[in-house]
Amino acid sequence: MRQRFGRPTPATIVALIALVAALAGSAYAAGRIDGRAVKVKSLPGNRLKPRSVPANRLKPGVIPEAAGITGQITGSQIDERSLGQVPSAGYADLAGFAAAATEAETAVNAVNAVDSQTVNGHSAGCLPGTTRFAGACWQSSANEAAVAAPVAAAACAAQGGTLPEALQLAAFAQQPDVVLSGEEWSSDIPVVTGPGVYGVVVVLPNGIINFTTASNLRTYRCVIPIVV
Repeated sequence: MRQRFGRPTPATIVALIALVAALAGSAYAAGRIDGRAVKVKSLPGNRLKPRSVPANRLKPGVIPEAAGITGQITGSQIDERSLGQVPSAGYADLAGFAAAATEAETAVNAVNAVDSQTVNGHSAGCLPGTTRFAGACWQSSANEAAVAAPVAAAACAAQGGTLPEALQLAAFAQQPDVVLSGEEWSSDIPVVTGPGVYGVVVVLPNGIINFTTASNLRTYRCVIPIVV
């Protein structure tokens, strides 16, 4: 007895039509869509099948020469010469050059200061007939003429110096080859008894400190700054 097939239902017809459309669309896509039909940068790298893109289709420089490296790249696998300079490293180099230049200039200035006989246009160093002591230039011998204290002070001022302080003059008297010429004037005034009447400290050859009236006549020596 022959078996009869019934009429297909509407649902079956719709399913057949959908199947045919799907197969036809896949076949069309396989035959019509290739890499040229894909918009540039429209597919992320993680959506591509591994080994699906040949190396000659990649932009030069995207894959390093060491193509055999797999997994994470460590610092030991990177040629440091292929890396550019970090911007902050450039600043560090400039800072190093600046520091070196400053140190070099300071060293040159120090050498020049030692050898220089002038500072900002002023004479530097002790002149002949003077001895360096206590950071200044002291006259090696006292002036021969004995004068009053105000006259002695004025004479030293005219040379750009002053009378010595009493304690420094006493210390200077103890230096080798230094002999005070009797009582010598200092710049110290221990007592004032009235207008124009005052005492001035004097120092004896043995370093003893005394004082006498400013109008008396005594010898003196001047202390002149190293830079005049």
